Amino acid sequence: MSWRPHVLMMSEITADGKLTLRRGASSKILMKYMAPETEILLHQTRADYDAIMVGSHTIKIDNSFLTVRKVPGKSPLRVIPNSRGDIPLESNVLKPDAPTLIAVSERATADRVALLRDRGVEVVTTGKEDVDLPLLMRILHDSYAVKKLMIEGGPTLNWHMLRDRLVDQIRLIHLPFIVGGSDTPSLVGGMHIEHEEDMIRLRLDRFYLCGTNLVTEYDVLYQGGT
Repeated sequence: MSWRPHVLMMSEITADGKLTLRRGASSKILMKYMAPETEILLHQTRADYDAIMVGSHTIKIDNSFLTVRKVPGKSPLRVIPNSRGDIPLESNVLKPDAPTLIAVSERATADRVALLRDRGVEVVTTGKEDVDLPLLMRILHDSYAVKKLMIEGGPTLNWHMLRDRLVDQIRLIHLPFIVGGSDTPSLVGGMHIEHEEDMIRLRLDRFYLCGTNLVTEYDVLYQGGT
């Protein structure tokens, strides 16, 4: 793992494992029900990490700032995988309140890359059709001195990071609600697993109450190690 950052996936989920009320809804709707202590935990984690990564679809829906606001500390580098470089130019992550790195693929046009750089953010090209996440992890480690990365992603980014064996720990904030919906986004999306031996196994590390929210923390176990 010396070639990439240590990666923590952190998310709030309902009792039935959902991230939002429905497809296309902002996760901020549910996040407002987190206990104040849990909000502080989220921002303290951001302050403790070198970088934070969120997928471009989540940015388009939530338009998050991804900064440290509720505790003292420096905001982490914001990392947004965005193959086409088509993140909205009015996105809050393109504001100068914290550094931002947009990772694009070769599908991003020179005009889009120039527009992003005009916003003062850095752009790197990793991958031909889609962002090459393992290569991005290596670039973050080697060129940006990122030793610890947290993900606050949606189901697609979470799936790709787990599929590429790039996640070391998972921290879940449990919200005492059931929202249902067969197409409501859950923690991990992606392709169905056909065989039980392909399941990604977790080892419970610890659990505790943070305010009124249960928090569980897991180590991710990959066959053959990371």
